[in-house]
Parts: sequence; C-alpha cells; structure tokens
Amino acid sequence: METQTNISNNWNKNTRKNTIRLFSWTVAWVLTLAIATFGRLYIWEDNESISLIAILFNLAIGIGYIIANKDYIKGLDELQQKIQLEAAALSLVVAVVAGITYSLLSQAKIVHQHAEISNLIILMGLTYIIGIILGNWRYK
Repeated sequence: METQTNISNNWNKNTRKNTIRLFSWTVAWVLTLAIATFGRLYIWEDNESISLIAILFNLAIGIGYIIANKDYIKGLDELQQKIQLEAAALSLVVAVVAGITYSLLSQAKIVHQHAEISNLIILMGLTYIIGIILGNWRYK
C-alpha cells in the first residue's frame, strides 16, 4: 500500500509542477502579447524593427506555452486527457464552423462588420471551458 501512496504522491507532485509550469508560460505569453500589441502604440511608436523583435519574442514564448500545455495534458490521467481532448475538439470544430459561416456571410454582403480574430478566440475559449465542465460532469 505504501508503494501506491508513493506513486499517488509523485503523480500529485508532477501534476502540481506541470500546472504551475503551464500557468507560468501562460502568463509569460499573455504579457509578451500585450507588449507586442500595445508597445508599438505607446512605447516605441510604430518602430517596425522593435515591433518585429517583440512579435518574434512572443512567438518564442508561445512555443514554450504550447510545449508546457502538451506536457500538462500528457501528465494527466487517462480520463482527464479524454476530457481535455474532447473539449479541444469541440472548441476547434465550433471555431471552424463559426469562422467559415461568418466569412460566407461577409462575402455575401449580409454582414458588414469586419471580423475580429479576438471574437473567434473568445468563442473558442468559452467553448473549451464549456467542454471541460460538461466532460467533468458527464464522467463523474
């Protein structure tokens, strides 16, 4: 029984470590995104060289964020991995269908507002959260 307790403790430590690591990379990515977005407006005033450096730095941090997310999911148990996969799949499909539908409406000149990527990101995030909640509820 003690061996099972040690395995459980190690799994909990690894999960906590992966969660903190993912949180750190998420915060770093959001901060570098804010710097790349607002820095050109308020700090370096449209200097293309500095903007390019900020964007490339954000991209590099984004790659770390992707790897941390992969490691986080890989460290979960099989049920949580399944829930994450189903939520991600739902989010992707909803975004593709909604994005293409909006594009078709725009091309047909039925919708006259410019599509903003931020709206699609919000839709994906909300769909992902709903998918996680529903998945945890379904498999309880």
